[in-house]
Amino acid sequence: MWGEHRYAVRAEWTGNRGAGTSGYRDYDRSVTLSIAGKPDLAASSDKPFRGDPARWNPEDLLVSALAECHLLSYLHACVSAGVVVVGYSDDATGVMREDGRGSGAFVEVVLHPRVVVADASMVDAAQRAHAQAHEWCFIANSVNFPVRHEPTIVVAGSE
Repeated sequence: MWGEHRYAVRAEWTGNRGAGTSGYRDYDRSVTLSIAGKPDLAASSDKPFRGDPARWNPEDLLVSALAECHLLSYLHACVSAGVVVVGYSDDATGVMREDGRGSGAFVEVVLHPRVVVADASMVDAAQRAHAQAHEWCFIANSVNFPVRHEPTIVVAGSE
């Protein structure tokens, strides 16, 4: 398990309308993301950057990666702490700020996990497990902006 892990993704631009990038408005921002053995993902830039709002954009993917990484790390932390999670959802949000020079950066992502635990005696440990999950999350450890957590813990049957 220790060591270096490599990941490979093919990003193929599929937005040539026939004239290539002859002008800023002359091409689609459509991209197909592919990984061998997995379904393709239709992607684009975000709508404000002339993208297709029906497709995933890089900003969506970054926030999604952080939310999923925390979720998976959290489930592991809960197993280690003896917490039985029976439900988990997260309405994660991210803020990217443009710099006025054609670039920008994320300034924060806030995860809003709603965790359902099997028993009331597990609530405190379930709350603490978020800190451990954050420490273990490879993606959160790879970004240069804060990833905050605002969890809600509920007990199954009391919802």
